[in-house]
Amino acid sequence: MTDYHAPVLPREVLEALRPQPGKRFVDGTLGGGGHTASLLETGAEVIGIDRDPEALAAATARCASFGSPFRALHGNFAEIASLVSGAGWEEVDGVLLDIGVSSHQLDDASRGFSFQGTGPLDMRMDPSGGFNAADVVNTYPEDALKQILREFGEETFAGRIARAIVEERQKRPLTTTRDLASLVERVYPGHSKRHPATRTFQAIRMEVNAELASLERGLEGATHLLRPGGRLAVITFHSLEDRIVKNFIRNRSQRWIDRPEWPAPRPNPDFQFEPIGRKPVEAGDDEVRTNPRSRSAKLRWAERHADSARRA
Repeated sequence: MTDYHAPVLPREVLEALRPQPGKRFVDGTLGGGGHTASLLETGAEVIGIDRDPEALAAATARCASFGSPFRALHGNFAEIASLVSGAGWEEVDGVLLDIGVSSHQLDDASRGFSFQGTGPLDMRMDPSGGFNAADVVNTYPEDALKQILREFGEETFAGRIARAIVEERQKRPLTTTRDLASLVERVYPGHSKRHPATRTFQAIRMEVNAELASLERGLEGATHLLRPGGRLAVITFHSLEDRIVKNFIRNRSQRWIDRPEWPAPRPNPDFQFEPIGRKPVEAGDDEVRTNPRSRSAKLRWAERHADSARRA
C-alpha cells in the first residue's frame, strides 16, 4: 500500500471537533486517512471524501478495521453537501477540510506536482480529469499565465516567467516538470532559500484544480451540513487559503452589521458561527521537527451557532 505521511495538527483537530461515540463527521479531504482514523478511534462515524483514487484506496485500507462507521466517497469537497446528503446524512457534528496537495502527491514524481523530480507536467488531483498543467503551460496566453502566477503564486517575477514560457513553447512544448523547473531557474533573478519554481508550481497546480473556488464552495457546503453546535475545522498551508477561511468565518460570526448610511445596525443575514479564537492554531516545535510539512499549517475553527438557521 502506498505510504502516506502523518496528518498535521492531529491533536489540535481532535480538540477542535470534539468527537464522541455516535457523532457524525465529514473529512472532506481524506488523503491517507490519518485524521479520519483518529476520529473513528473515538467511536464516531466518518464519511471521507477525496478526488484522488489513490488516496481513497489508501484510506479505505487504513480504516477498513473500523467497519461500517467509515465510508469513503470519490468526489471534490466543493460538492460536499450533495455528496454527503446523497450518502444519507442530512446534518453532521463536524467537518474537517485539510486544504492543498498531500505529501504523497508531492513525493510521487509520476503525478507531476513537484519540481524535485522529473515527471509529466500533470498536477491533477483527480487523474480522471482531462485538463492538466501541460495544458496551462502550453496553451494559455501570456497575460493569462502572468495573472495566474501573480494571483495564485504571489510571484514577484510573474511577467518575466510568463514571457519565458511563451518563448520556450514556440520552440517545443513543455511536457515535464523538469522542463518547467529548469526554465524558471534559468530566468529567475538572484538567489533565495526557496527554489525559484516554488511559486510557479503552486500557481499552476491551483489553476488546474480550481483550488480556491473549490475552497469557497466547500466552506459553504460544509456550513450547510452542520447542525447547531457542530464545528467546522479547516487547515490551510498558505496565505491565500487562510485569508479565505478567516474572512468566511469572520463574516459569518457577526450577529449585526452596520454602515455609515444606516440609522442603526441591522441583523447580519449571513450570521452562522461562533468563532473559537481569533488567531489560527499552528504546529508546535516538536511536531515541526517530526513532520516538516506542518511548519506552514494553520488551523481555524468555528462552531455553528444555535440561533443561526440552516440554509436550504
